[in-house]
Amino acid sequence: MNHYAAMPLTLLLGAALFASCSLKMATTTHDGTTKSAEKWVKGGTWKNGLKLDVYADVDAVEFAREYQANKAIWDQAFAYMRDHDLASLPNGSSKIDGDRLTLSVTEPTSKEFDKTQWESHKKYIDLQYIVRGKERMGVEEFPKLTVTDPYNETKDVAHYSGSTGKYYVAEPGTFYLFFPRNAHRPSIKVEGYDVVKKVVFKIRVAGT
Repeated sequence: MNHYAAMPLTLLLGAALFASCSLKMATTTHDGTTKSAEKWVKGGTWKNGLKLDVYADVDAVEFAREYQANKAIWDQAFAYMRDHDLASLPNGSSKIDGDRLTLSVTEPTSKEFDKTQWESHKKYIDLQYIVRGKERMGVEEFPKLTVTDPYNETKDVAHYSGSTGKYYVAEPGTFYLFFPRNAHRPSIKVEGYDVVKKVVFKIRVAGT
């Protein structure tokens, strides 16, 4: 006798649902290790059809942790980038999901290196994407920097000075994520690109 035939229909449906959920979780979660998080990032299930890439040195563990803790908001951000012609967006700021997800579109004049500074945030994660043009962005750990402007809770920003850091040339096709546990230094001029078009999504840190 087929033992499945003797099982109540509700149990069969429950088992099928559990198997489906388990499979989905296996493709969207990780066990907290760097190797697992990096595999999750490279797998790209989080993109949901978005054709852009996150920069190679993204903090994979923090990205995976924040995404899984606040998936609906991250999915909104990626869907917005996927479904809108970012190059045609007008300059200005807007709320996509209250204070949990906001967008700023600007075309700033790039700054010489010594006119820029390190910054960090506590309440929001920065998703920065250069739609048109190029600019340099830096990332650095706090112990290597000196606080110049202590954290301002109202503005959600602190500033630092420092001569180290890893720098990237940001351009269309790749976006950058900056989390609260590191400082970043955006808006640095790349020769030949005086003005860039840039979108910055502010994604609320999970639990704040």
